[in-house]
Amino acid sequence: MYPEVEPYNYGHLKVSPLHTLYYEEIGNPDGVPVVFLHGGPGGGIYANCRTFFNPKFFRVVLFDQRGSGKSVPFACIEDNTTPLLIEDIEKIRNHLNIKKWIVIGGSWGSTLALAYAISHPNRVAGMVLRGVFLGRTQELNWLYGPNGAGSIFPEEYLHFTENLTDAEKQNVIHAYHKKLTTGDRQEQAEAVSRWNRWESSISQLVPDPYSINSLSDYNTGLAIARIECHYFVNNIFLPDEHYLLRGAAQLGHFPTRIINGRYDIVCPVRTAYELHNQMENSQLYIVPDAGHSTTEPGIGQALADAMDSFMDL
Repeated sequence: MYPEVEPYNYGHLKVSPLHTLYYEEIGNPDGVPVVFLHGGPGGGIYANCRTFFNPKFFRVVLFDQRGSGKSVPFACIEDNTTPLLIEDIEKIRNHLNIKKWIVIGGSWGSTLALAYAISHPNRVAGMVLRGVFLGRTQELNWLYGPNGAGSIFPEEYLHFTENLTDAEKQNVIHAYHKKLTTGDRQEQAEAVSRWNRWESSISQLVPDPYSINSLSDYNTGLAIARIECHYFVNNIFLPDEHYLLRGAAQLGHFPTRIINGRYDIVCPVRTAYELHNQMENSQLYIVPDAGHSTTEPGIGQALADAMDSFMDL
């Protein structure tokens, strides 16, 4: 992996009457362009995201999606949909005078990367996808239902759902969406803490207490909890749940690297395997000793290696 270099350029781009996005550029201003799509949705970018790229070879654009990180308004779900995020990526590309770029994204970032590539295939030179998430009902049931990830982390799932009524437990995502959008400040704060603790607790092969606690704070964690729920109750704003897998079969004209931790509980490796089988020009690497998070050494190194592989093309 590479050093956490400082941006050589950063700024804000107004993409709608309501939303203004924060973006930054690192690496070589004359290098091969790359756009980094963060997870969540609602996760935002952070310094570790800069460590996957050779700063002498790549020109890397990172940005906070609508409602995330330093973009404003914070935690806003109004005018916040997948098609609008795709338009935002194009607005940033045009703003920075980039013709074509490599697209890299993990978790929700892999979802958005695929959706963008399907919409604008001629703007993509290649892709790196980590912890693949296609937004299907079976994936959401695994992540938020009692018989999927909850059967592997039963004690954490109990903490996640013990504040819900029996009726609310029948649709956990909708229950949390209501608490995060219509509840008072205290109810929202409790929902933020429980939602983010659940996701953080199952994201690493060896859970890190600091990572688990860092998003429990209302002011820090509201965006990821609220925006995730917003997207999940709306079927991630795609035409149907098989849209990405079906569209991926048409993306064989550029190279794709797919990375997944063998013990990824958030996005099980089966989904990455399905995607790989649909994409003619893809390579799948399963990290044998890793879960979901990019903070795990095996995942971070695999991402850096995948990006390095494009230097030889």
